[in-house]
Amino acid sequence: MHNKRMLLLVLLMVAATVLSACAVPVAAPAAPAAEAPAEDAAEAAPTEPPAEEAVVLDEPNVLTIWADNTRAPVLSELGTQFEAEYGIPVVVVEKGFGDIRDDLKVAGPAGEGPDVVIGAHDWLGELVENGLLAEIELGAAADQFLPAAVQAFAYDGAIYGLPYATENVAFVYNPELVETVPATWSELTTLAAELESAGVVSQAFIRQEGDPYHFFPIQTAFGGYVFGLTETGYDPSDVGIDNEGSIAAITWLDGMYKAGHLKAGAAVDYDIMHAAFENGDAAMMITGPWALPRIRESGVPYAVANIPGEIQEAQPFLGVQGFMISAFSNDQLLAQTFLQEFVATQEAMQAIFDADPRPSAFLPVREAIADPDLAAFAAAGANGLAMPAIPEMSAVWAAWGDAVVLVSQQSEAADAAFRNAAEQIRAAIAGN
Repeated sequence: MHNKRMLLLVLLMVAATVLSACAVPVAAPAAPAAEAPAEDAAEAAPTEPPAEEAVVLDEPNVLTIWADNTRAPVLSELGTQFEAEYGIPVVVVEKGFGDIRDDLKVAGPAGEGPDVVIGAHDWLGELVENGLLAEIELGAAADQFLPAAVQAFAYDGAIYGLPYATENVAFVYNPELVETVPATWSELTTLAAELESAGVVSQAFIRQEGDPYHFFPIQTAFGGYVFGLTETGYDPSDVGIDNEGSIAAITWLDGMYKAGHLKAGAAVDYDIMHAAFENGDAAMMITGPWALPRIRESGVPYAVANIPGEIQEAQPFLGVQGFMISAFSNDQLLAQTFLQEFVATQEAMQAIFDADPRPSAFLPVREAIADPDLAAFAAAGANGLAMPAIPEMSAVWAAWGDAVVLVSQQSEAADAAFRNAAEQIRAAIAGN
């Protein structure tokens, strides 16, 4: 422990010495360097202060972390261990998860922000583009993270987050009403007709009106996409809302409404959808692991499976949460050490999982999930696509969601709704 503490302090002193040396002004030479004798140049150069004078610590180093109330207790415990190891206190400031990003944008540049924050990978577009995040090295445990989770925190070829959890939607059904999970959406259409005509349920499949996030895996099953994906990331010049697969998906949805399997104009939201499923009025839906507590409490029979495909496997959006380092932190070395040595361990990641059971981004914990439902959600997201973190994604949600709503309300033809949405998205991107 003593050796580690001394090594970290030495590294901090070296970093501070370098910064101090860079801050010393260099006098302009009276003549070009080539004309001055070497010994004269040496005499003219300013004298650097001794190394011991370059490090002036008016106050002991403190590592500050912003976290929500779910993860704060775990991080406080890890902070206690870090202080015992290195003698440097860790202060965990509890904030609402939704407040962290906006607060960082204000406090970071003012020099009053944290060293480390927790957050979602889709914040990257805004935070990186505004110079608010520092790059991260995952350290010795780099190969123990889910590759898709690491990729989610990649931006312009650099990694800006150490992931700890993933989430995605899956197909949830009532096994007492659905004996065999439909493999495709065409099979689901046939099954819906059978269950409804037999009076088993009033609505076999139910979904939230609009809601492009939950519609996305249906779209991908038909070959649709939002932005083209290249080796370097998402390509905002390739908008796929009106590609052949996306049009096929929205046409399928339109057909479900026209056949009466979905109720046009019913304004189904999250709560209405879940109530119908939990009351036995609906047999199938798409939802996420965050819904498990209420489903379990309802007592309705349920099971979790992969989302049906069509011409290819469905791919839900993959959301990833992780730790990010502020670009304004004066202790980025401390932050890296804390994340690599104290967070990126099986014990710490297990504690984070236990505090909020969602599929872990850390493979040793992810592969040991004992809860069959969470394991099923993890399996449904095994081929998930990271939700685009590029700034252009902000131009997508409203137009895309409005198009799905128009079809859900039977107010516009399916192909026209998606073609118009795609043009709105392209225009918005071009105008940025």
